[in-house]
Order: sequence, then C-alpha cells, then structure tokens
Amino acid sequence: MSIDLKQFHQTFFEESLEGLDVMEQSLLQVQNEDGDNPELINTIFRAAHSIKGGSGTFGFADIAEFTHLLETLLDEARDGKRTLDTEAIDLLLKSTDCLRAMVAGHMADAPAAANITDELAAGFKKLLAQAPGAAGAPQAAPMPSSTPSESSSTRVWNISFIPNRDILLSGNEPARIFRELAELGECLALADESQLPELNLLTPDECFLQWQLWLRTAAAEADIREVFEWVIDDCTLTVRQAADAEWPGEDAQADTPVRAQNNSEQSAVNEVTAPAQPAAAQATDAQAKATSPAASPPQGPKKAAPAAEPAQAVASPQSSSIRVGIDKVDSLINLVGELVITQSMLSELGNDFTMDRVDRLNNGLEQLMQNTRELQESVMRIRMLPISFAFNRFPRMIRDLSQKTGKQVELKLSGEQTELDKTVMEQISDPLVHLVRNAVDHGLEPPAEREQAGKAATGNLHLNAFHQGGNIVIEISDDGRGINGERVLQKAIEKGLVPEGTELSQQQIFDLIFEPGFSTAATVSDISGRGVGMDVVKRNIKSLGGRIEVISAQGKGSTFRVHLPLTLAILDGQLVRVGGETYVIPLVTIVESLQMQPDSINYVSGNIPMYRLREDNVPLVAMNQLFDVETDPTAVDNQLLVVVEADGQKLGLRIDDLLAQQQVVIKSLESNYKRIEGVSGATILGDGSVALILDVTGIMNLALSQRGSNPRAA
Repeated sequence: MSIDLKQFHQTFFEESLEGLDVMEQSLLQVQNEDGDNPELINTIFRAAHSIKGGSGTFGFADIAEFTHLLETLLDEARDGKRTLDTEAIDLLLKSTDCLRAMVAGHMADAPAAANITDELAAGFKKLLAQAPGAAGAPQAAPMPSSTPSESSSTRVWNISFIPNRDILLSGNEPARIFRELAELGECLALADESQLPELNLLTPDECFLQWQLWLRTAAAEADIREVFEWVIDDCTLTVRQAADAEWPGEDAQADTPVRAQNNSEQSAVNEVTAPAQPAAAQATDAQAKATSPAASPPQGPKKAAPAAEPAQAVASPQSSSIRVGIDKVDSLINLVGELVITQSMLSELGNDFTMDRVDRLNNGLEQLMQNTRELQESVMRIRMLPISFAFNRFPRMIRDLSQKTGKQVELKLSGEQTELDKTVMEQISDPLVHLVRNAVDHGLEPPAEREQAGKAATGNLHLNAFHQGGNIVIEISDDGRGINGERVLQKAIEKGLVPEGTELSQQQIFDLIFEPGFSTAATVSDISGRGVGMDVVKRNIKSLGGRIEVISAQGKGSTFRVHLPLTLAILDGQLVRVGGETYVIPLVTIVESLQMQPDSINYVSGNIPMYRLREDNVPLVAMNQLFDVETDPTAVDNQLLVVVEADGQKLGLRIDDLLAQQQVVIKSLESNYKRIEGVSGATILGDGSVALILDVTGIMNLALSQRGSNPRAA
C-alpha cells in the first residue's frame, strides 16, 4: 500500500494534544463534583479513545498501549462500576502529562523511553486490581486480558464489513480494525475478492476487498460496534449474533477465494500485521490466503506492530499551525473579491485615462485603500486566538501547587475570550506561569495565617484579560499578604542593588523584585525563592514590546498588570524626522510632544541636560548625536521634544520634526542584519524608504551608559 500515513501525523498530534487538554480540564471538573458526572466521564473517555484509535492507526504503539490502560479505568467509571476518587484522578492527570511527553517525543522523532510509563502503568494495574468503590460493583476487576476467558456468556457474532472504495484515503486500515477486534476474543476474517479488478486496473489507494468477520467473545454488541466507530461513515456494517454451529470450519476457510499474493490491498494487510501473528507465518499458503490477520491469536497493543513506517522527522516541537474559523476565512475571501473588483476598475480606468476622469480615479484609489485596510485587519484576525489557550493550564497548576504548599486557593478566570496574536500568546505563557507560581508561593498565606489575619482560609487568585487602548492587559491579582516595601528595599540595599540612604518611590521599590537574583523568600523551595524568574518575566515581556507594573498593598494583596501589544507584526507608530532620516517611535511609549523652551533646559552633574517638564526633570537625548546624523542647524527653541516612558522612567527625545502617525509593518533587523542597541526593527515606508523603529528602553540604556550614569540613580 502506497498511502503515506505521515501526511496525517501532524493532524493527529494536534488533535491528541487538544484531546489531552479536554481530558485534563474535565478531570479537574470531575474532582470538583466528587467524581460523579457521567457526561464529563464520557467526555474524558471519548478523548482517550480517540487518542488510542489514532495512535494505533498511525503506528504509535506505545501511546496506544498506554492509553488502553486509561481507557480500561475510565470504562469502569463510565459503566458506574467505579467512582473516580482523588487517587484515580491523580493518576489520570499524571497520565495526561505522560501522554503529552510521548506525543511531543514522536513529534520530534524521538519517542520517549519505554520505561517512562512503567510507574504509571503499575499504578493503573494496582488500582484496577482493587475492588471498585461504587455500590453493587463486582469484585476485584483484573486488568482485561487480551485473551478473554471462555465463559458461558461467550457468543458468536457475524460481522459483514464492506468498506467504501476510498476508505484508505482517510487513513483507516482494515488491518488495524481487525487487530482491535481480535482484542475482544477469537476472531476470524474471510476476505471476499469478488470485486477485485484485473491486475492492470488495480489502483493502490482504493479498497476492493470486503470481509465477513467471525468473532467469538463475551463482549457486548456495543463494544463490537465501537471498534468500527472511526469508519462507520466509510463502510456498510452489519453485526448479528450467530449460532455456534455457524462458525466457519477449516474447509470453509481454506476454500475462501482470496488472491492475497497478487493484489495490493491484501499484500499490504499481510505486510502490516505479519509481525503480530507469528502463528500465521507457519500456516500453509492456503490458510494464509483464506484468513485475515485477525484470525491470529488475539494480540494486545504491545504486540501489535506499527501500522505504518517508522515515524520520521515529519514534525518538530517548533512546528505549529493554527485553526481558523470558517467565518474568518469567508470574510477573507469576500475581501479578496472586493479587491479584485477594485483592481479591475482601476485597470480599466488606466487604459483610457483622461483628466475628466480624475474623480473616478480618486474614488477608486480610496476604495483600494479601504479594501487593503480591511484585508489587513482580516488577515490579522486569523492569527488571533482567545487567551483561554494560555489560561487553561492554570486550573491544573493551581491544584498541584495547592497540594504542594498546603494552601487553599480559589482560581477565578475572566476575559478568557480576549483575543491575542498567536505569537504573543506563545511567548507570554511562561511569564504568566512564573507570576502565578509566585502569587501562590509568596502572595497567598497559609490557611492558619489568613484566619489569624481575619481573612477566609481560602485565598483568591484572579486572572483577568481585557483590551485597553489598542493593547491587551493581563492582570494577576491575589488577596494575600502584599509586598512589604521596606523589606524589599532593605534586601536590595543588602545585595548592593541600591546605595544605602537612597530614596525611591513605591513603584521603584516594587520594580526591585524584577532585579536578577532578587528574592525576599526566607527559604528556597522547588516552586520559587531563588530569585530566578521575575527578571526573566520582565525581560520576556519587554522583548514582546510590553511592560509590567505592580500594585500592592500590604495585608491586602498584589496585582501584577502586564501590558502587551495585540500583535508583533504591525505597530502603531509616530514618524519623526532627524536631519534627513525618518524614525518610528512606538505610540504606546509616547507620553507627549511639545515645543522646546530654552529656559526649561538645565544641566546637572556637569553637562547632562535635563528638561523641566512641570514637576519633573526629564533627561534629554539628542537623536542626531545618538545616531550620528547631520541635523538641521536649528535653534533650540525651534526643536521639538518627544517625551517617552519605559520602565517607569521618562526620557526626552530631541527631534527636528513630527511627521505622520501610521501603522507600520515590522521587519526584523536582527534576522536580516544584526542586533543594534536602541533599534527594535525596521519598516518600509510608502515612498519605499526604510525607517528604523526605535526601542525606547534600549535608547534609554544606551544614552545613560554613554554618560556613565547609573540608570537607577538617574
């Protein structure tokens, strides 16, 4: 069979990871409802079953085998034989982590070591060996064996399986179905080759065979039909209970006319399953032709051979994709249609243009501009994802942290549907994890301490996201002990971060917690306390063009507020001119622009210019000197000042002229040239010229370092 199943691997990985997310969230909900919610348990089971089925189809036997253990436990819970208690939920949650690691390993073409599941598998077997806790449950439910025991309830079933010709194109293989069916009991498959065309008319991606399957099992009809769940829309299926006497004899098996050696389908089936049926290898040619692979002794998932070639580097953890709603795609197509109509109108106008048609030209250009803007916005919306993708990990994290710290935490999520660019989403996830971990470890008090302070024993942690002024704001708030400013300042003095006797504002004191290695934790735990995290948080947020601010009141709690741009691809910028060069200043960093007044300029510490701006003294930076650009020979009182702010500090940029405000497409300077301090990227303007996009924080550091000043002292 020539179908390359690798083309479906990436889809399988994505769907598996989504299924694991669903399992994890549903398990947490089940725990909150004391393990008794049939619909949630069914949801978890379906997710596990889909992962098992897909992994078996695509040859990831280790995942299929491990998921089979989960499925067995969940099946008992689904049938009401067992209640999912804390122990079972703990085990299942750990299993979702393990499955994620296994999926990631296959994505990177580096499957996890075989022993990664041993401990969890032993846990499942131990749990399944225990008597289920539900009332009226049967005694100790042993792990289901791949060979069901013969009992008086064993029945014979006849299954007519007529797959559609194109079933192989969907990635489904009859051999996989037969293997799974054989797990239920003794299985015999007789192939019908009557529809086979002549050899020269065979096509490798069409299935011409049909099967009559015989199954001797104690399983229910529903379990048999469930095996065909994935292909139910791609076949004609009939299941009927038969008499024992109907079981085909050896003669009937041998007489079954199957040309297994001269058609591609049967060859493929034999090839796929040959390692899983050593007994068949010793059978006669006639028997091999007459029986399908499922006729071999029932095989467990562990013994099943991969159904496809070994996975190669078809995907890597870095590769990613995005699912887009059909409404967004339809909107995009409609806009492209409008663009084509406008383009046709302008082309026709250009073919026979006269000055009396200038108005039509202007109208056409205006329409083109509008279409382009709407197209841009529509394309950008495709990359937008709800922040729930980042928030969904926190219920599980809070549960684990609560168990580790002994603290009671109630998590509240708001604004989960707030949309954010996918790239920003991926890069902000880790900083959010640090902030949440710190809030639980440092912010919230233990229950006894909270009650002593007159608070409820359960602490509150609130994650909120909302749009504000073209940016997205994410707040992490707790009602814990708050930040002790005096203690933070004293610790900073001890570490030499600030000179003793320095007077800092409350915001500047709070900013000290983002200094590398800074921590006020009395003890170091595996959650936090080494002071390696908050500095990374701030650095990562700054690299996204965002900022973070801290609001805290001792005894009442803290709020960490993260401001982020909606996207990293397009920037709202202010164009400014310095000499003959044009620069772009991000609008989000601009406080105000004004005409400079010579008498407001003062010099401190020798020759450092400061501008008196109402109650503040703002350091001045001459852009022409910073970038070594020839500037206009203009008197100071004719120059303009753009006041920008970053990290809680203001800086005045002296420029020659303010130009337009516009959205600019960011081009990476680092990947196309090299990193330059004070410049975050470049863009191409409407006239084709290139303008540098300023990194305000970088300019601030560059200017202050050139003066040899301590940034904080300044």
